Amino acid sequence: MELWFTEQHTPEVNFSIKVNRQLFTAQSDYQRIDVFDSKEFGCFLTLDGYMMLTEKDEFIYHEMIVHVPMAVHPNAKKVLVIGAGDGGVIRELTRYESVEHIDMVEIDELVVEVCKKFLPLTACSLDDPRVHITYQDGLKYIRSKENEYDLIIVDSTDPFGPGEGLFTKEFYGNCYKALKEDGIIVNQHESPFYHEDALAMQRAHKRIVESFAISKVYQAHIPTYPSGHWLFGFSSKKYHPIRDFNAAKWNTLGMQTKYYNTRLHEGAFALPNYVEELLRDVE
Repeated sequence: MELWFTEQHTPEVNFSIKVNRQLFTAQSDYQRIDVFDSKEFGCFLTLDGYMMLTEKDEFIYHEMIVHVPMAVHPNAKKVLVIGAGDGGVIRELTRYESVEHIDMVEIDELVVEVCKKFLPLTACSLDDPRVHITYQDGLKYIRSKENEYDLIIVDSTDPFGPGEGLFTKEFYGNCYKALKEDGIIVNQHESPFYHEDALAMQRAHKRIVESFAISKVYQAHIPTYPSGHWLFGFSSKKYHPIRDFNAAKWNTLGMQTKYYNTRLHEGAFALPNYVEELLRDVE
């Protein structure tokens, strides 16, 4: 008997991966957590049946959500990460010696425990002494913060279930307040391709542009996410992701990456016409 993991991307489109075996399954207080092993993508994590990451392509998502803002902000020392229980964002952030303090706020402690055990390639830096983990709803955590962070990275699940509150106007407004006067926020911005995903993307974009003077969208190709075409939001009080981007400075770090580079940084903000139109409709 063959075992397959299947995620429904639309009522007419399914995405499937052949599975060698299921490594873990449990229902936490917030969601169902599953870990599978596959020949093609290695170990992969799903929450409530939705793909979160695979060992084969997680580097794309994590490099793009971290290195883009880090290459723009000239001196990011204190960072807030919301979500990111798999540890991939933390892994990339801790590669910067200039980062002094990272607050990570994850709602589900079991996700972190599971990833430490089954996904050590992503969860390898969660014990870094600069990392301080709080298990709490990110929406509640951010309310009490003011003028505190240089960078906020919102590595949330999709805009329903436990991650729903991280796509609201209230949340983005509180993030604005929590950032210093030159702060940057980056969030996963959903996919523009399938209709329902595009609507979710537009809702998120509409709410964030109401809070930030600079709000741009960039893209990456992530094979295991719906349609493979994924967007990120870059919003800032001061820095423009292209005009204030110092490629030469970032390259002097000598950081070895598998996806991100400084040429791709600028190109990622050049969006297809259909995406530009979707964004204009809500701006």
